Amino acid sequence: MDSFTQIALGIAVAEVCAGKKLKNKTFLYGAVLGTLPDLDVVIGLFLNPVDAILIHRGISHSLFLFLFLSPFLGWIISKIEKDKIAFLQSTYMVFWCLLTHVLLDMFTSWGTQILWPLEHRFAFKTIFVIDPLYTVSLLIFLVLIWKTKDTILRKKHAIRGLAISSSYLLLSCVLKVFALSQFENALAKQNISFREIIVKPTAFNLILWNANVSTAQNYLLADYSLFDTKPIVFKAYSKNKILEYKLKGNLDFKKLKIASEGWYIISETENKLYFNDLRFGLLTDDAKNPQFVFSYQFVKKKELLIATEVPKSKRDGKQLLKKIYTRLKGN
Repeated sequence: MDSFTQIALGIAVAEVCAGKKLKNKTFLYGAVLGTLPDLDVVIGLFLNPVDAILIHRGISHSLFLFLFLSPFLGWIISKIEKDKIAFLQSTYMVFWCLLTHVLLDMFTSWGTQILWPLEHRFAFKTIFVIDPLYTVSLLIFLVLIWKTKDTILRKKHAIRGLAISSSYLLLSCVLKVFALSQFENALAKQNISFREIIVKPTAFNLILWNANVSTAQNYLLADYSLFDTKPIVFKAYSKNKILEYKLKGNLDFKKLKIASEGWYIISETENKLYFNDLRFGLLTDDAKNPQFVFSYQFVKKKELLIATEVPKSKRDGKQLLKKIYTRLKGN
């Protein structure tokens, strides 16, 4: 999830774990610990774009790292806050602030390697990386916590905030199962056989859902709004396996295949090759030249083809949001 949401979650968790001892300092420690795993983004600034993708939500989101890091950070906090909080309680607070960060990330489409060094990413794909309704439910109770002096009431506010936001996550799971059933029923009615399907929500909402469907020759993309009244329409995009031969042996191509979990299309425009990650949808669905949210162009440098991310403009973002808003109202 976005850093602002992780800060809010971290503060709420810190308040439950140590609010009685630390009082309003839970806002400081919760904010820092809630965003600490995302420092891998800073490290990624010093790497090439492909390697930065591969390390994101890797070791920094590992349960095994937290088991070692929590006692160390807990010891530091117990020394800073002498006579206020004991080592065990501060370690407990650190561990849960870090772990809840990762658990929340697991509900997004990108997922996380919580069991690093295992390569598998756990991704429930039930919530977009930014969801205002989830964040607001936490923020309301954080305001109440800040204004409240009674430690028992503060803890109740934190628990209520976590309960409501967690219920929203549960709702996202229920809606995903429903959306998945709608896509599978549509595939069956249209006699489309498929190998695999992934379903995830579009930006900022749980109403409009996208599906990626893998068939023998194509990828099928479709969307479904909870307000739809017409049948789901699947649009086919060739897997373009022939173009992959032009990238045979390319190291960046191999890394991007891993990062995309196999959901990608190679396209060619004006003799330039592009790697398109399908999991995050389209910016434009032009039949001749579709533009995906995450796309990488292979640029020749010193006789090597290097993948560089295709930049996105504010205009692209506005166009995508307009498209989503229009579509989620139903067809």
